[in-house]
Amino acid sequence: MAQTDILRIAGLVDESIVDGPGFRYAVFTQGCTHNCPGCHNPHTHDPNSGREIAIDEIVDNIKKNPLLDGITLTGGDPFLQAGPCALLAQKVKQLGLTVVTYTGYTLEELLKRPDFMPLLEQTDILIDGPFQIEKRSLDLLYKGSLNQRIIDVPASLKAGKTVEWTEPDFSS
Repeated sequence: MAQTDILRIAGLVDESIVDGPGFRYAVFTQGCTHNCPGCHNPHTHDPNSGREIAIDEIVDNIKKNPLLDGITLTGGDPFLQAGPCALLAQKVKQLGLTVVTYTGYTLEELLKRPDFMPLLEQTDILIDGPFQIEKRSLDLLYKGSLNQRIIDVPASLKAGKTVEWTEPDFSS
């Protein structure tokens, strides 16, 4: 069984504005079984590649940047390390930050997996579904293909149905 305070990662990005709303710390997890043709991060697929890092080390890095709005868990597929990712997400939320999680699974698939629920319950925004090269678009916000959804997880869990997230309009 994997140690829950250690995460296997492909890399970290200290400051990102493309991996979810606001200013984010992106954690690229290592390991993915979806093997989507045209994947943007194929180097993250091998679950034995990358490197291990203590979750507290990631949290310490996050604490150094007071401008961050949250973290983004991407990869790879964070749900393949749901326990460690859930612990990281919990610690980040205790700092008052948000959690965006990318996955090749759909919300409906995640809800059928009790082992995935701890991470899902710590996620504020979920970008779900496999990347589909034939539905690829460069005009989409925070996602790569038209089949993927941006989901408000707390609202969805409360409503018992998928509630898509919409970016707040600050223009008025």
